[in-house]
Amino acid sequence: MTRTYVVTGSASGIGAATKRALDAQGARVIGVDLHDADVEADLSTAEGRAAAVTAVLEQSGGVVDGVIACAGISAPSPVTVAVNFFGVTSMLEGLLPALRASSAPRAAVVSSMASLQPNSPELVEAALGGDEAAALTAAAKLAEQGPEVGYLVYPSSKRALSRWVRRESISEAWAGAGIPLNAVAPGTVITPMTAGLLDNPEGLAMVDAAVPMPLNYHQPAESIANLLVWLTSEQNTHMAGQTIYCDGGADATLRGDDIWSWNDPKPAA
Repeated sequence: MTRTYVVTGSASGIGAATKRALDAQGARVIGVDLHDADVEADLSTAEGRAAAVTAVLEQSGGVVDGVIACAGISAPSPVTVAVNFFGVTSMLEGLLPALRASSAPRAAVVSSMASLQPNSPELVEAALGGDEAAALTAAAKLAEQGPEVGYLVYPSSKRALSRWVRRESISEAWAGAGIPLNAVAPGTVITPMTAGLLDNPEGLAMVDAAVPMPLNYHQPAESIANLLVWLTSEQNTHMAGQTIYCDGGADATLRGDDIWSWNDPKPAA
C-alpha cells in the first residue's frame, strides 16, 4: 500500500532531498514550503501553520502515514524560533489526528548539532512552555545585541526542539498512539542555507571549529534524508525520543567517549 508523507521545507536542502528519496520509493508526498510546493504556507506564523494543516488534511483525505519536518532557518532573529520550533511542533500537533488514522504512523524532525551548543535558557524554557510571544521576545533581545549574540536563537530553537521530541515521544499522545517520534541532528550539511558560510575562508574555519567532522567531512543532504526516511518507515517500530547525531563524528568529538556516567553512583567523600 502506498504511504502518504508530509515533508515541510520540501523546496530545498534536506527537505527536497527527502522528497526525492520518498518519490523514488513510490510514496505519495505532500510538500510544504513557502513556494514550489503542494502546500505553500508561511510556517513562521500561527495563521500560516493553520492554513498548512488545513490544506494537508484536504489533500491527504485526513490520513497521513508520515510527517517529516525539515523546514528551518538560521537567521539571528526571532523568526528562527518561530519556524524552527513553533513551525515544527504546531504542524506535528495539527496533523496528529491524521497520523492516528494511519495503520503505521511515524514522525521525524530535523534538529541540529547546534542543540549541543551554548543557548538561551530563557528562550528554551519559553518555547517548551508553549509561550510563543515570550520566546519571540527573548529572541528579539538576543538579536538586538548583534549577530554574534543573535546567533544564540538558532541553537536555542534546536535545543528546545530536541527536548520537545524527547518529552512528547513517550506521552500518551504519541507513544500511546503507537507513533514513533524522533529527531535527526546533522553536522554541517551542504545546502543553500550553508553556502554563504562555507564559501569563504573565515566562515569555513568558524564552522569547522564549532562542528568538527572527522568522518567524511561536510555531508550531503541525502545523508540526512535517508535516515529520516527510515525513521518514518514501517521498519522503525521502537525508536522513540532520540536525537540521532548524523554528523560525521562531531558529537563524539565534542562530548567525548562517556555520556553515561552522569548517573553512576558517586564515590563517598
